[in-house]
Amino acid sequence: MTQDLLVLVESNTTGTGRLFPEAARALGLQPVLLASDPARYSWAGDVEVVRAETDSTEAVVDACRRLAATGRIAGISTSSDYFVGTAAAAAAALGLPAHAPEAIAAVRDKGVQRRLLADQGVRVPRFTVVAGVDEALEAAESIGYPVVVKPVTGSGSLGVRRCADPAETARHAALVLARGHNERGVPVPRRLTVEEFMTGEEYSAEVLNGDVVGVTHKHLGALPLFVETGHDFPARLAPAVHDAVCRAAEAAVRALGLTLGPAHVELRVDREGPVLIEVNPRLAGGWIPRLVQEATGIDLILETVKAFCGRASTPDATARGGAAIRFVLAPDDGVLSHFDGVIEARTVPGVTDVEIYREPGTEITVAGDFQDRIGHVLARADSPAAAAAAATEGVRLIRPVLVTGTEVPA
Repeated sequence: MTQDLLVLVESNTTGTGRLFPEAARALGLQPVLLASDPARYSWAGDVEVVRAETDSTEAVVDACRRLAATGRIAGISTSSDYFVGTAAAAAAALGLPAHAPEAIAAVRDKGVQRRLLADQGVRVPRFTVVAGVDEALEAAESIGYPVVVKPVTGSGSLGVRRCADPAETARHAALVLARGHNERGVPVPRRLTVEEFMTGEEYSAEVLNGDVVGVTHKHLGALPLFVETGHDFPARLAPAVHDAVCRAAEAAVRALGLTLGPAHVELRVDREGPVLIEVNPRLAGGWIPRLVQEATGIDLILETVKAFCGRASTPDATARGGAAIRFVLAPDDGVLSHFDGVIEARTVPGVTDVEIYREPGTEITVAGDFQDRIGHVLARADSPAAAAAAATEGVRLIRPVLVTGTEVPA
């Protein structure tokens, strides 16, 4: 009997990416992971890993055609923001369910995405796309300080900074424009956006097949950076505000042609209502899909695999509650000796998961982005407020112990 295959084009190395193979098997599919460097995926275990040049659509299509000799390709997907374009283009080339490759290309360029949203009447911050430091300074002066300066591609707050004056803008713009490759070694455009800094709380709408499943309240660290320090699901919003956020998110995904599978839509809410920060054509990171499942019973990973295998459905919530996550952040540079308080954190009522991301002996460098998250505490309760309190208390108990030098003392 021929086995149906789910082809995964790379994956997140941490977080929910490693759950995609489980979802595939739950649907009777055999997962196959395409990777340019299979050694990156120590978690792969019994997942078949095939080496391929995953930044090339042609190479991915060729690998899929070879795999088709052993089983029918049911769908192609990825959990990695960096490879959604390749996955969509390869799926389209093979006649499989996919977003239009040109839609993915447009949405992954934050400048192009913003223009499309603005043209469709979706409220976005004032912004300018620039390719040089002088242009960045002119744009910031026109918009008015403070401004947010960030690369036109990327995720996880990489390269995103609030700049309060021309000197800070010039320094950060030069730093961003000097980067020729992302952390996966893939070439990136040497362009950035300078945009209006929006006040108000930050939220994200988790969208599936064009409809909002729920809204997450996002917690951020201290400015001028935008490190996400935790999430609460569902967000505690007044009904009118919740409805406005949902309408804005659904209008955005329709405007961008992203009505298949997941989208992670980030917004802020100020006195004028929701303003779109950006739309990501993938599941949320930061374990948000796990929060959704804990609070509602809806498995967004399973639903994502269904969508890209032609089995899209509209799931109903089977639970009512709240879930929250708080991240353990690297306190400083140094070599990790150990963590204190992990056992105590696990005993906090409501805490369902405590995970540490770094091993003793790892050198820690504070980067000012998602890489500063070195562990998490996840909690579930009858309400979002109770879950948030449990997760916050769990993280408070955990203390990373760092030492200077290159070796952990015995």
